[in-house]
Amino acid sequence: MPEALVAEVTPIDSRVERAHLPPVIREEIVSKPATNEQVLQGTLDLLILKTLSLAPMHGWGLTHRIEQLSQAALQVGQGSIYPALVRLEQRGWIDTEWRITENSRRAKYYRLTAGGRRALGHEVASWNRFVSAVGLVLKAES
Repeated sequence: MPEALVAEVTPIDSRVERAHLPPVIREEIVSKPATNEQVLQGTLDLLILKTLSLAPMHGWGLTHRIEQLSQAALQVGQGSIYPALVRLEQRGWIDTEWRITENSRRAKYYRLTAGGRRALGHEVASWNRFVSAVGLVLKAES
C-alpha cells in the first residue's frame, strides 16, 4: 500500500511508548512538571469526557467511538480505558448504570454528571490554551 494511504495511528495506552504525546498544561499541576503518566491520563480523560458528552456508552463502545471520531488516528487500549473510567467515576465526573447492549449483553454504561460537564468545559479550555501556546512557539522565527 502506498505510504500516503497509510494512516498514522497514535495509540493511547499506558502500556506503549508515550514520548510522542504532547505535554498537557493543567492548572492543577503548577508546582511540578507533568509526568508522562499525567499527560496520558489528562488526554485520555478529555477524550472520554467529550465522547460521553455525545451519548452514554459502555467501555468497549467508548474505545471504538474515539477511534471513529479521530478517523482511526487514535486507538485506546482496553488496559487504559477502564482505569480511566474508574478514575473519572471516583472524581464524580461520570456515573454508571447496567444496561443491555445492542448485542443483548449486560454491560456497564457510563454517562457524564453535571460535574463532568463542568470539568469537560474546563478541560477543553485548558487544552485550547495549550494548543494556542504550542502554536505560538512553532510559528516563532529565529
